[in-house]
Amino acid sequence: MSPFIAELLGTMTMILLGDGVVANVVLKKTKGFQGGWITITTAWALAVFAGVVIAGPYSGAHLNPAITIGFAIAEKFPWASVPSYVIAQMLGAAMGAFLVWIVYHDHFKVTDDPGAKLGVFCTAPEIRHNVVNFGGELIATFVLMFSVFYITGAELIADVDTTTPIGLGSVGAIPVSFIVWVIGLSLGGVTGYAINPARDFAPRVMHAILPLPGKGSSQWDYAWIPILGPLAGSLVAAVIYMIV
Repeated sequence: MSPFIAELLGTMTMILLGDGVVANVVLKKTKGFQGGWITITTAWALAVFAGVVIAGPYSGAHLNPAITIGFAIAEKFPWASVPSYVIAQMLGAAMGAFLVWIVYHDHFKVTDDPGAKLGVFCTAPEIRHNVVNFGGELIATFVLMFSVFYITGAELIADVDTTTPIGLGSVGAIPVSFIVWVIGLSLGGVTGYAINPARDFAPRVMHAILPLPGKGSSQWDYAWIPILGPLAGSLVAAVIYMIV
């Protein structure tokens, strides 16, 4: 695959599974109805794992504009490739959200709560406070970006000067999945931890244009926070990484 297709398919899979678990938990008459926060955070972590497995060998599996831009700021990724990666991520996220709508089509019909329907596609704060919500996304994304900078391949250490790399294949995607999991469990209760502009913006667009009965507002007045908050967190992480 080309890096563009890899980012598109990896992000699509991540959103399909991530938004899919939210649909399974919050929409009525599903097998997972009222499954709880641990169900959502665990499945989102595994959704990231699935996306990274698909895209990793071909694009590095950014799957997130904040990650792509953070790497570019830290001079670990060419700025010239940033637009194509971000476009692929946005398209993939929109496709994933569309597939969730297809799978849970009948359950959207029997669910009365417009907030639950919106929550399938994008994030919303439990308590609306723009400064706190922005700070939450910034801090959560900082943790993600700063941790990703330090993920390395496994090595066998013979002595101080001799190491042998170990190819982990798909298992190498586990560390970032664990990071996303703990972010959700620890910091996600305030905003729903977007930590990814594509994860929030493109599915929010799909919520706005898809024929969902009784869907209510797409809350565009809040939409800037899960875009700019993660980008700010990534910027801070990249700057600190370069300094230290």
